[in-house]
Amino acid sequence: MNPSSILKSIYQHPQLNSGACEDIFAAHHRVHFEKGEAILSEGQQSNAYYCMESGLARAFAVNSSGKDITTSFFSPGNVIIEVASLFLRVPTKENIAAVTPCVCWKIDFKDFEALFKSVPGFAEWGRTWMSNSLLENKLRSLHMITDSAKDRYLRLQREQPLIIQQAPLKQIATYLGVTDTSLSRIRNEVTKEV
Repeated sequence: MNPSSILKSIYQHPQLNSGACEDIFAAHHRVHFEKGEAILSEGQQSNAYYCMESGLARAFAVNSSGKDITTSFFSPGNVIIEVASLFLRVPTKENIAAVTPCVCWKIDFKDFEALFKSVPGFAEWGRTWMSNSLLENKLRSLHMITDSAKDRYLRLQREQPLIIQQAPLKQIATYLGVTDTSLSRIRNEVTKEV
């Protein structure tokens, strides 16, 4: 995908015409992150969000035992954002880091705010995006409660194969709420069934 197709796909909304999209696209600039590089660190205030062109990134928090727990993954076509920190203007409790080398399109919060006020349809796009994100998070929470660990793994494999292919086992395990050993067993079972 070329950069304009990534941004077109993310900002696709019936209330955004081509002129509005051009203004939005012009507010972004291309950035690169190396494997393991921090995109946002705990204690920082988020001042931007990123449209992912290539690579894999993850958000994680450190629990009271000092173990990092993956809260989400970001792949091409996703928006890398820490919503609470960005919009409430508070330090984040999460970390976001590149799992693989990443290419993203960054928009600073001040530019986002200006577009929000000046571009017709941008606010509606934002509401739609936020509603979809809330729904995804709610469904993920329900699946964590109602699905077996194997079913959660199979869903991830089916819906987000890039994570299975590129993320380390430990990161996938914490995202699915299982131990490394349990995840290895599940993967072996799934492989034998194919």
